[in-house]
Amino acid sequence: MMFQGREVLTWSLNNYLGLANHPEVRKADADAAAKWGAAYPMGARMMSGQTTLHEQLESELAEFVGKEKAYLLNYGYQGIMSVIDALLDRKDVVVYDSECHACIIDALRMHMGKRYVYPHNDIENAEKQLERATKLAAETGGGILFITEGVFGMTGDQGKLKEICDLKKKFQFRLLVDDAHGFGTLGKTGAGTHEEQGVIDEVDLYFSTFAKSMASIGAFIAGDEKVIHYLRFNMRSQIFAKSLPMILVEGGLKRLELLRTRPELKDNLWKIVNALRKGLHDEGFSTGKSNSPVTPVVLNGTVGEAASLSHDLRENYNIFCSVVIYPVVPKGMIILRLIPTAVHTLEDVNETVKAFAAVKEKLTSGQYRNSELAITFGE
Repeated sequence: MMFQGREVLTWSLNNYLGLANHPEVRKADADAAAKWGAAYPMGARMMSGQTTLHEQLESELAEFVGKEKAYLLNYGYQGIMSVIDALLDRKDVVVYDSECHACIIDALRMHMGKRYVYPHNDIENAEKQLERATKLAAETGGGILFITEGVFGMTGDQGKLKEICDLKKKFQFRLLVDDAHGFGTLGKTGAGTHEEQGVIDEVDLYFSTFAKSMASIGAFIAGDEKVIHYLRFNMRSQIFAKSLPMILVEGGLKRLELLRTRPELKDNLWKIVNALRKGLHDEGFSTGKSNSPVTPVVLNGTVGEAASLSHDLRENYNIFCSVVIYPVVPKGMIILRLIPTAVHTLEDVNETVKAFAAVKEKLTSGQYRNSELAITFGE
């Protein structure tokens, strides 16, 4: 990408399948813009914003992820908040993973009932929280909503969907999975983490955004017909907002077509993921517990050293990537989060691994400790 007037090799774009600049996608977007402009449809879905193309995209999405029905949402962040808000009342109890995305946490802040959190992917503790939730729900007369992610976007590890679904043998709850990073990248057909783990039918509500594999704007929620019908008429973010623009709907149809019919896109992505992981591991780097395309490189250092390291990577090695520091991660830890895509090359991988090896040596030897940036951003 271009950064301050020069080209850099970037690993920070959520464009897993390389659709952002795919010629068929660019043409579909351009054709839709010429046909509709940016205005249509002029109204909310319940008023004048319902079109056959919206319905077609919903139908194709539902079929792709193995659910009866789907409903389009204008944005991922806003959408999942509205889904959770519509599902819950003050009598209901929530059990959720501690590492759930900020959009889920913000939704739960609006919940007037009780919520129980379990440590990330700790199924034994999740069972204890379900025991507490079951006892409370019996008193309030409410239900239990269990929320986790298909892929956790910072660490790259999958939610333990199979183990969570097994808990349905002991507890009654509805499972909502946010699969922003799994949709299009995991599973035999790319349907997502629930396909990857063989629990399509056990996941009650499946949510994903168009902002990752689809390289667009929008989102959807999929599940049983009666639940989606209820959400359609109760999600405030959709009732009181303009419908998803036609440009994004037609563009979404083309993107979904490519997800379904071009398996080589996902194959290319995983070729790059595997090559990147091998190169990093061969150089002694840790990528944590990631078992998705998200590739976190875990280092030890201060906030100031992280600033110096990332500046060095960008200015002297031409590598642009996201740097994650405290308070997102504990003090003393630095994560360089890489997002491989189908349009990276093996040459890109080799260049990046060599650069990482060089900056790691500088970090370990203390060269970044007294740099101007380290002092500026130091604690």
